[in-house]
Amino acid sequence: MAKRVYQVWKGRNVLVLLLLTSARDPGIVPRSSHPPEEDIYDSSVSVEVGGRQTPTPQLPRTKEVLVNGVHVKVKYCETCMLYRPPRCSHCSVCDNCVERFDHHCPWVGQCIGLRNYRYFFLFVSSSALLCIFVFAMSAVNIKLLMDDHGTIWKAMKESPASVILMGYCFFFLWFVGGLTCFHIYLIGRNQTTYENFRYGARNGRNVYNQGCLNNFLEVFCTKMKPSRNNFRAYVREQAMMPSMCLPREVNVDDSDGYRRTKVEDNLEIDNDLSKISERRNVEEADNI
Repeated sequence: MAKRVYQVWKGRNVLVLLLLTSARDPGIVPRSSHPPEEDIYDSSVSVEVGGRQTPTPQLPRTKEVLVNGVHVKVKYCETCMLYRPPRCSHCSVCDNCVERFDHHCPWVGQCIGLRNYRYFFLFVSSSALLCIFVFAMSAVNIKLLMDDHGTIWKAMKESPASVILMGYCFFFLWFVGGLTCFHIYLIGRNQTTYENFRYGARNGRNVYNQGCLNNFLEVFCTKMKPSRNNFRAYVREQAMMPSMCLPREVNVDDSDGYRRTKVEDNLEIDNDLSKISERRNVEEADNI
């Protein structure tokens, strides 16, 4: 009876950790409605507008920030229109920038990042322990039946469910057990799965490594950062700028004394930075 109660409690514990992993905000960085203000106008990059070359605003693809006394490059995300914080990456599945991005887990249907990594590790490790426990209890049950019936074949025939559970747990233990060991290795080095697969072959210095003990304390004992998003807030429709919704007419004098009207239209904001900054001018001549 005690073994059944422990097994039910262990199963519920795994389900609770699964819910915390999949339902919690992994650390999504809110998108910006406008690109950063630190635009630089590169005269070498220009587009032809109205028969003349007009400089196009260009944002640097990367910029350097100081992390633990070391300069680290962060990339500009054209989708979210912001410079990603250190260790942040854009998930192609969720289409969001996630802080301390580890990977996107299809089994829980959620990104694994800064705010749910500890629950993901506890979920995987608890699943491995549950597989070990169920396998061991099923083997003990087969052993007790074998003592009563004399042979192992009769015992397996008496309790086929124990045999199925042993095979099921043995198969999945290789997966969740190996995943647990791999993430123990990553936590000890203060490294994410994304960083390990992308930069693992390089022998560069890991600026986030604080020692094995401190790395584990950072993952399991630090206070959880609040979410950057208010998911209960009402969505507000952003008011369009006057220059974006209405054309602007400008009267320009020709060298011959004729007057013409130049209409400047601002294109809609799109994911591509070049489309954000590009401006289309249409010139119409009056009746001559």
